[in-house]
Amino acid sequence: MHRVFRFAELATANLIVDAVYEGGSAGNASDDPIAKLLPGVGNQGGFRAAGKGGAASFVVLYTSGEDGDWPDTLDPNTGQFIYFGDNKTPGHELHDTSRRGNAILRDVFQRLHDPESRSSIPPFLVFQKFPTERSSRSVQFKGLAAPGYPGVPMTEDLVAVWKVTGGQRFQNYRAMFTVLDVAEVQRSWLQAVSRDEVARAPPKWSKWVKTGGYSPLAAEPTRTIRTLEEQAPSTVLERELLAAIWQHFKDAPIAFESFAAHVYKMTDARVIVDEVTRAAVDGGRDAMGRYLLGLSSDPVYAEFSLEAKCYRPDLGDGNPSTVGVREVSRLVSRLRHRQFGVLVTTSAIARQAYQEVREDKHPIVFVSGRDIVRTLIQAGHNSVERVRSLLACWPLT
Repeated sequence: MHRVFRFAELATANLIVDAVYEGGSAGNASDDPIAKLLPGVGNQGGFRAAGKGGAASFVVLYTSGEDGDWPDTLDPNTGQFIYFGDNKTPGHELHDTSRRGNAILRDVFQRLHDPESRSSIPPFLVFQKFPTERSSRSVQFKGLAAPGYPGVPMTEDLVAVWKVTGGQRFQNYRAMFTVLDVAEVQRSWLQAVSRDEVARAPPKWSKWVKTGGYSPLAAEPTRTIRTLEEQAPSTVLERELLAAIWQHFKDAPIAFESFAAHVYKMTDARVIVDEVTRAAVDGGRDAMGRYLLGLSSDPVYAEFSLEAKCYRPDLGDGNPSTVGVREVSRLVSRLRHRQFGVLVTTSAIARQAYQEVREDKHPIVFVSGRDIVRTLIQAGHNSVERVRSLLACWPLT
C-alpha cells in the first residue's frame, strides 16, 4: 500500500518516493496538492518553477502520464525519466511558452554540459497524476531528478523534435533526466534552497553536483510475473488503439504475424527481423531474426524465434482471451540452442504460463496488448487515425 498524506498534512510533509499526496475537495484550482506541498510553485501546468527574477530554486515536473502526443515515461527499473517540454501547440517559437518550461530546459542543459556551471542547476521534483477516492487531483511523488542520464551523449539528452497538428509544424523538447537514489527529500532543504541558504543536501544530489556522477534509483522488480491488468491497456487512448488493431486483424490472424514482427522491431533499434515465415512451413515460428549484442563494427548476434497470437484483448470488460501454457510451451519447444523466443499478443499471458516460463528461466520475451500500444504511441502512432493509417500497410486480402 502507498503511504497517503491527506490534504491537511501537506504543509508539513516531506517528499517520499511513491507516496501519494491528496488533493482538496473544494472543486477548484485550490485543490491542487503540489501548491500546498511546495508553496511558490503555482497550482497549474507541467513546469512549476519556484524562485524569483527568472532564477529557479527548484522545479516541479508534473505529468499526467496520459498525453498520447507527448508520452512522458519513467522507467522504474533504471531511473530514466523522459519528459517533454511545454510547446505543445502550433504558432509559437520553441521557447515562447507561458510557463517558460522550454527556456528552463534549454538553460539547464547548457549548464549541464559545462561542469563549472553544474552547481547552479536547480533540483527537479517529479510528480505524476494519481487520483484517489477523496480527490481526482491527488499526485504521487516519483523522485528527485537531475538532468541527463549516464551513458547518454550530450547530443541526445535534450533534443528538439517536430510534430504536425492540423497540417502545422512546430517543435518541442524531449528531455532526459535521471531520478536519483534518494528515498526522501526533506522539506527543510527545499526551503533553504528557496532562500538561497546553505543546507545539507541529499548525498546523491551533492555527489552529482560535485562530480557529475549519477546514482540512479534503479529498482529490481520483486516479481517478474505481470498480472492480466498490468498487461492490458490502462487508458482510454490505449484501449481505443488496441481495439483498432484487434478489429483489423481478428478475422485474418495470419496477417497479424508480420505486424507483430514489425512492432517488436520498433521496441529496440537492435532488433533485426530476417524473415516472416509462411504458415505452411513456419515450424511453429511466425518470424525469425537476430538481436545485435556487439558493436556495429564487430557484431555479435543472438537469434530469436517469434510467435504472434491475435487473441481478444481486454478492452475494459475484464474478459480477455489469454495465451495459455500450451501456446507458450509450443514456442519453448521450437527454440534452438542459444536462441530466445518472443511472443507478441494483442491480449495477455495467463498467469500459469507466465509463471512457468519465469520459474524455469526460459528465455522468452512477452509483448502484450499494453506493450503494443505503448510502443506505437512512443513512435508517434498516438491516435486511432494514425494507427489505422499504419494498419493499411497490412491489407487483409
